[in-house]
Amino acid sequence: MSDTCRSTVECHEQAREKLSAIAKHIIDHSRTDACYTHLDTDPVPAAGQVADIIDLFRQLLFPGYFSPETLDPMNMDYHLGQTLSRLYDRLAKSITHHIRHECRRYNQSCSECDRQGHAISLSLMDAIPEIRQILVSDVRAAFEGDPAAKSHDEIIFSYPGLYAITVHRVAHLLYRLKVPLLPRIMSEYAHSLTGIDIHPGATIGERFVIDHGTGVVIGETTRIGHNVRIYQGVTLGALSLPMGSGEKLRGEKRHPTLEDDVIIYAGATILGGDTVIGARSVVGGNVWLTDSIPPDTQVMLERPRLVIKEVRQLSG
Repeated sequence: MSDTCRSTVECHEQAREKLSAIAKHIIDHSRTDACYTHLDTDPVPAAGQVADIIDLFRQLLFPGYFSPETLDPMNMDYHLGQTLSRLYDRLAKSITHHIRHECRRYNQSCSECDRQGHAISLSLMDAIPEIRQILVSDVRAAFEGDPAAKSHDEIIFSYPGLYAITVHRVAHLLYRLKVPLLPRIMSEYAHSLTGIDIHPGATIGERFVIDHGTGVVIGETTRIGHNVRIYQGVTLGALSLPMGSGEKLRGEKRHPTLEDDVIIYAGATILGGDTVIGARSVVGGNVWLTDSIPPDTQVMLERPRLVIKEVRQLSG
């Protein structure tokens, strides 16, 4: 063995000897109250399972579009039945797991998590036709309002706004049924894929369209009516809160209300729980609003003054 090889081995050994002390420091710190550590016989709910649940939901909400095999009149009943069964089992298990985690984490009285998990899962399965009907209205509104869309199929397959609102329609029902953690994990999974951040608590009516979508933020207590369209970069948010006020304001109305037939153009920011955008109103791009506007109102920034100068190239 050359001196170089011996030197390399000794270097590695010396480095690894230090790992024991580092490991002890990490372990000791993990046992303190200052560190968030999950020590329990039940594992933390797995966020990775959410993607599978969302995929199964999409197979049922849009049959044939996202199925791993071709659907035809002969196999549709069998396939949808099998998909429903798989989704029910996985969703019931996941809901049970999240309720149990919450119960044990905060030392609550028994919440009958298994019974709740199966009951809530059945409620979600029963609501699938209703969710499908609302999504039909979303797809049609997107097609009618976007001349770039060549077909309904193009919207279903490729529009990030429809993906985000599809996940939201499911997550919102779970949120209303008071399932902990899972709805938020679902919405953040969709956020990571689309750049569209919709809190599962937001209430959104039919024929909702997010055009382009990147950078859209819709807060928890937002209320959106029917036939509303928003563009990329729109924020429907809360006013800045003093430090430490989160617990006091939790559950209060903090985000704006958009009534029916409203259009919000790119980059607009609308803040505050008392802010109401009246029906059929239009809010222009990059507008900042913290006050309500009545129905049939347009809010636009004044046209900026353009400065156009000739650029002269310096001779070499």
